[in-house]
Amino acid sequence: MKNIGLFCKPRPSVDPKVVSDLVQWLRERDYKLYMDQNAAESIGETATCSHEEIPNLCELIIVLGGDGTLLKVARIAHSHSVPILGVNLGNLGFLTETTFENLYPTLQSALNGECEIEHRMLLNASLWRNGTKIQDFNVLNDIVINKGALARIVNLTVRVNDQPMTSYRADGLIIATPTGSTAYSLSAGGPIIHPSMQALVLSPICPFTLTNRPIVVPDTSRIKVQLDKRHDDEDVRITLDGQMGCDMKSGDILEAEKAQVSVKLVQAPGKNYYQTLRKKLHWGGTAES
Repeated sequence: MKNIGLFCKPRPSVDPKVVSDLVQWLRERDYKLYMDQNAAESIGETATCSHEEIPNLCELIIVLGGDGTLLKVARIAHSHSVPILGVNLGNLGFLTETTFENLYPTLQSALNGECEIEHRMLLNASLWRNGTKIQDFNVLNDIVINKGALARIVNLTVRVNDQPMTSYRADGLIIATPTGSTAYSLSAGGPIIHPSMQALVLSPICPFTLTNRPIVVPDTSRIKVQLDKRHDDEDVRITLDGQMGCDMKSGDILEAEKAQVSVKLVQAPGKNYYQTLRKKLHWGGTAES
């Protein structure tokens, strides 16, 4: 590896000295750096290319920030199959599992090819309106269909592999990957799914019927969700990884299935998923063991 991409949260969320020290460390070792605008501006430099171009120029991407920052980078990096090293400078950090204290040992291991690479499933979704595809997107965490502030309960009909599954009357519905099972889905009562599992989870948000519970389906499933035609004048939105979104109109169909590509995450040496759960969710008295 000789070409490194660097992304970070905007100022003042990241200490400029953290960026400056990292840039100096890499340049002293003759690595060529491609920084996004946030990273470059934090140390008084100018970005030489757009953030969309960076993944095509690098063999490794470093992300300084939290899970939200990593999700943004994953959205533009997955098609280039570039490993991402997430360094947690945020709060929760399920995805950015490397701590700042372990940044340099982990980075050196990654540059030496000594770190394991996790392949995280992506979910591909498309929105169809009157038989025409109007949106297509890949997400790492989840797709959320939810009502607007003034909308009534939404009515959603769900089919799995073209077989009727159920009709939800709820505030919304979450379709999550195993990676996204610890995000909004968990808050809605969904299960925690190990990221290596080949599965998807559907979690209704505040369902009107108490028997509508979260359900886990195989990752080979093709899910279709149709918004009831009675929602002509209501505000219903589709949100992608909590960051992007689009309107869902009466009669629209959302199709979701496992994407053909994945996101590569660098796994910090000595870390494992259960350790992350114990630490982030404060399970028991052995969180640091």
